Amino acid sequence: MMNRLDGMFALTSEQKERLSTVGQLADSFTEEAHRVDAEHDFAYKHIEALRKLGYFSFTVPKAYGGEGLSLYDFVMVQERLAQGDAAIALGVGWHLSVMFELNANKPWSDSALATLNEQVVKQQILVNRAATEKASGSPTRGGKPQTTAVQCANGTYELNGRKTFTTLSPVLDYFLVTASLGEDTAEFMIPRAAEGLRIEETWNMVGMRGTASHDLVLKDVIVPEAALMQLFPKKKIQSAAPHLLHIPACYLGIALAARKEAIKFAYTYQPNSLNTSIIHLPHIALQLGQMELEMQSARHFMYSVAARWDQQVLPPEQLSIELNAVKVTAIQTALSVVDKAMRIVGAHSLALDHPLQRMYRDVRFGLHNPPMEDAVLSMLGKLAIQDMEQKRDK
Repeated sequence: MMNRLDGMFALTSEQKERLSTVGQLADSFTEEAHRVDAEHDFAYKHIEALRKLGYFSFTVPKAYGGEGLSLYDFVMVQERLAQGDAAIALGVGWHLSVMFELNANKPWSDSALATLNEQVVKQQILVNRAATEKASGSPTRGGKPQTTAVQCANGTYELNGRKTFTTLSPVLDYFLVTASLGEDTAEFMIPRAAEGLRIEETWNMVGMRGTASHDLVLKDVIVPEAALMQLFPKKKIQSAAPHLLHIPACYLGIALAARKEAIKFAYTYQPNSLNTSIIHLPHIALQLGQMELEMQSARHFMYSVAARWDQQVLPPEQLSIELNAVKVTAIQTALSVVDKAMRIVGAHSLALDHPLQRMYRDVRFGLHNPPMEDAVLSMLGKLAIQDMEQKRDK
């Protein structure tokens, strides 16, 4: 039987069936996820299991043979997957979000997008954007890439540069690389087999160790003219990014997993000063109740906004504000819930063989995934001021 919280937002039999399948897989991932984190390895087995399931084409439209998941369904499976292996969930979430965004906004030519969709469906290939650089910081801050692209006399392009935080780098088939092309910023699709492309294993972080977000190094990489997928507008346009809801979904998944660990411990732990396990202590019930309240609030917010996007009940620019707010709320909630879970378990949770210490480290990475908290809070503050100014003008 599906756990109450796991199945809370599954409304149809199809959603319940898909969630059950993903849930069984996620639960089978927990042991290997712990080993990968401890040994600073990569969960190749989990990638293959997801490939066998056809997971990588979940957000490809049905017209191309994919599952064509709605935003609501997308965050649902990602949240469940993260309970088993948060690093792999975050990684494949980036791939799925890229496919969701490309098919929604269609920035590429129809033929190029169709080719990629068909490869993802038939071969279950993986793609991700390589946009972050050490000097420019997060792409959402608007820094110009130091990676360069120069068009050669025969029409091909030569690329040179280094990208950081290239998530899932050991298994990506294509890298969507942003580069400066003269005065423009362009995006190129580069196959893994391109000569001069290499992965430098630089990922040595305290959390999300299993994402293998190493550096992508490009040295005199030559790609055909068709590899240029798009030129970005010189003036950055703030648009809605519903595909980024996979990020809060992942971290709320970690919080759900932490809650389960706390309850399991509280049911089984009985110090010799008590005649029962600590689950029956009033202060434990109080902390669990607070965790439940926080989780329900954040999850209802996320699923409500996802449903509102799918139904297009508001203009995209208005929903963009809500989408950004979901992420900040989810991270704040996940941090709080994991902390409370560790308080219940106590010092046992700090043991390196305990899953909660990994969740504690992993969940903090949400602070550094887009959109950034300070930018969202500033935007919400300006919105509040605008509301007052509009009221005064009337």
